[in-house]
Amino acid sequence: MSRLVVFGLGYTASRIADPLRGRGWEVDATGSAGNLDFGDESAVREAIGRATHILSSVPPADGDDIVLDRYADALGQRWLGYLSSTGVYGDAGGAWVDESAPTGRGRRTARAECDARWMDRGARVFRLPGIYGPGRSALDRVRDGKAHRIDLPGQVFSRVHVEDIVAGVVAAVERDAAPGAYNLSDDLPTSQNAVIEEACHLLGVKLPPLQTVEEAGLSQAARGFYSENRRVANGKAKRVLGWRPRYPTYREGLAALV
Repeated sequence: MSRLVVFGLGYTASRIADPLRGRGWEVDATGSAGNLDFGDESAVREAIGRATHILSSVPPADGDDIVLDRYADALGQRWLGYLSSTGVYGDAGGAWVDESAPTGRGRRTARAECDARWMDRGARVFRLPGIYGPGRSALDRVRDGKAHRIDLPGQVFSRVHVEDIVAGVVAAVERDAAPGAYNLSDDLPTSQNAVIEEACHLLGVKLPPLQTVEEAGLSQAARGFYSENRRVANGKAKRVLGWRPRYPTYREGLAALV
């Protein structure tokens, strides 16, 4: 029987676990929605011992990967997956980046180090851009009055609908894809302003004003987001996993969420 242990059963990982359960998989998981306490070492190690597949969605904590720090010796030669970030590529000045691009150059150096550690262990490392989906999209920010349009000509980024992440990871499981990095992103990198404008159009509301970064009063994390500019290529996932995004652009994704 196929058994999965998920470290960090959150917004994305819970959606990955659901279709596998539907196909008869046994799933154990840490996190608020899981059945395992991460600190209960005996129970976690017992679950790992039964598992055929391991998936971690746990981000760095104080620069460290707490999953590998605590349980690396128990992982063995099982199928390993790790949900990483395209932030590991840093700023590319708007250029395209694929899995061969250097990592560790941007603001997410801790994420890049954890990404590299999972790569060294032979994991399938899924590098994800801005994730959106039910309850977590430009539509919600517009409705809540938290949407911004920032005057940064030429700034673009990639994004991915959570259902397309699920499809990509499940495809990697079913095909027993080779270890390595896989970018799971949509087909149309674009500005954050374009996404907000589409959300306003769909909701029939006025556009928020165009502001500078300073005028918008953004958090440090949001300022960091706008400091990087890149387009993420997804060709490897399409070739190797046979994956195609159900929502190839933000337009289809937002329309489905309305």
